[in-house]
Amino acid sequence: MPDENSLNAVELATELTIAWLGNQNNRVAAEDVPAFLRTMHATVTELAGGAGAPAPAGQDAAADTEFTPAVSVRKSLASRDHIISMIDGKPYKTLRRHLSTHGLTPEEYRVRYNLKPDYPMVAPSYSEARRAMAHKIGLGAKGRGARVATANAAPKPKASRRKTTPAN
Repeated sequence: MPDENSLNAVELATELTIAWLGNQNNRVAAEDVPAFLRTMHATVTELAGGAGAPAPAGQDAAADTEFTPAVSVRKSLASRDHIISMIDGKPYKTLRRHLSTHGLTPEEYRVRYNLKPDYPMVAPSYSEARRAMAHKIGLGAKGRGARVATANAAPKPKASRRKTTPAN
C-alpha cells in the first residue's frame, strides 16, 4: 500500500506540474522545473497525510531566516524613474504587482527588509505622471458642484454701456 500512495503522489505531482507548465501565462526556465516538481511532490505528499514527508523548502525556515536585500535602501530609491526591488535587484515603476508574484504585501515587504512605514511602492516620476493624468481627466474634483462653483466665481466681463437712442 505505501508504494501505491507514493506512486500516486508522484503521478499527481507530475500531472499538476505538466498542467501548470502548460498554462501560457506561466513562464519558467527549464532549470527551475525539477525544483518545482520536488516542491509539488512534497506538497501533495503532505496533503495526502504523509507525516514523514519533509516540508517544502522555505516555509518554516522563512519565518526564522533574515533576508538579505539585493541592494541598499539608498540605492533602491536613487532614481526618480524607478524603484529597485530588494528581492531581485531589478527596477520597477511600481512594486505592488512584483511583490504579489512573490506572495508579499507592501507591509510584509517593509517588515522583511526592515524599512520605514513610509517607504514608497511607486516611483516618484510615475506617481506624478499618474497624478497629472488623473487631474487632466477630471478626477479629484468634488463633482459637478465644484465645477459650477469655480465657473460662478470667475469674473464676468462687463457689458459695454452704450447709449441707446429710441427708434424713430
